[in-house]
Amino acid sequence: MTASAAEFPLIRTEIAGVPVIELARRFGTPTFVYDARRIVERVRDLAAFDVVRYAQKACSNLAVLDLLRRQGALVDAVSAGEIARALAAGFRPGGDPPPIVYTADIFDRESLSLVLAHGIHVNCGSPEMIEQLGREAPGSDVTLRINPGFGHGHSQKTNTGGEQSKHGIWHEDLLEALRLADRHNLRVTGLHLHIGSGSDLEHLAQVCHAMERLAREVGRTLTTISAGGGLPTPYRPGETRVDVAAYYRLWNETRRRLEEHFGHKLRLEIEPGRYLVAESGYLITEIRAVKRMGRNLFYLVDAGFNNLARPILYGAYHHMSLVPQGLDGPEGPQSRPLQRVVVGGPLCESGDIFTQTEGGFVAQRELPAAAVGELLVIEGAGAYGFTMSSNYNAKPLAAEVLLLEGRAHLVRRRQLLEELMLGESIPSV
Repeated sequence: MTASAAEFPLIRTEIAGVPVIELARRFGTPTFVYDARRIVERVRDLAAFDVVRYAQKACSNLAVLDLLRRQGALVDAVSAGEIARALAAGFRPGGDPPPIVYTADIFDRESLSLVLAHGIHVNCGSPEMIEQLGREAPGSDVTLRINPGFGHGHSQKTNTGGEQSKHGIWHEDLLEALRLADRHNLRVTGLHLHIGSGSDLEHLAQVCHAMERLAREVGRTLTTISAGGGLPTPYRPGETRVDVAAYYRLWNETRRRLEEHFGHKLRLEIEPGRYLVAESGYLITEIRAVKRMGRNLFYLVDAGFNNLARPILYGAYHHMSLVPQGLDGPEGPQSRPLQRVVVGGPLCESGDIFTQTEGGFVAQRELPAAAVGELLVIEGAGAYGFTMSSNYNAKPLAAEVLLLEGRAHLVRRRQLLEELMLGESIPSV
């Protein structure tokens, strides 16, 4: 099924029933807004899997983590900070299946300390992690993240498999990794494969075949197999929505064959990040200038790549909609002419363009005619928006708002200017 044009309006007046103008008046701009209902819908899409484990790097606000926990999702953490966030959001450190799994290619000292202090289950992405955990916590159960030798994603930068990727234990080194685990009395109970973010069903299906082969090498200690993440999300009309039911059938058939081979049940996990939150997110920004530069007409807004880095990093496409505030004719804002524009931000950086393709090439976009002071909504911004934010150009971090049952909840206030300098000092001479 493909995403329809109706899902991507050019004129928007509300988000989840709440007027956009009201949100901007209450919380200012730029502001991230998350529709809780969309997140819940996406969790329910994946209900056939035994475990939905949220990759919180996509959006780690405590309110979002709490919402997902209440929907029965478990969580993945890739840093000490994400372990701390998971604990603060109410996830318990231990259990079966483990509510929190630490997934990485290294232990920094702080993450290893937290893992040991709380007994967090570890998904090891390197032989060094097996060695370091084994020395400190012999007898633990572990998961191994394996690089199957191939990968695929919406950008080369989001490809997490193959020999150019740093992620996982190389598939040809699995036997040596198992020997290393044995030396430290670590029991390999899980196997995890993830080839990239925004892959397609054809490439994702190849992971099933790799899992079956690799799981047989690990043997009967396995109790869990993880499909990883990477489920695609449509960002524009015509892009395909993944057939979740077909994807589950592929993995379930793989699981059943392995269960028959091992003679015991296996738990089937999936680890989505972007899929659960991308469509829920909107970045509300204000148009502060409209100016022509030769053949390009620019809408310059008060959000920049310090708020949403995906376009400058990957040339990622984000749909945009105008929130009209001017006086329109009897036909309303729908009668506004469309014009080809470039949308850019306020940063002192030529790459601060939201309408660009991979490689940094500026692109035009058809949007309704707009005036200074009107609002522009950058959509599909729930994943890798706020979590990749920065203070570049000494810009404060944006506010975050969760829309829950028709009410807007401020779940992170806007950073204050004086907070930009916390922790800094000028040495006395």
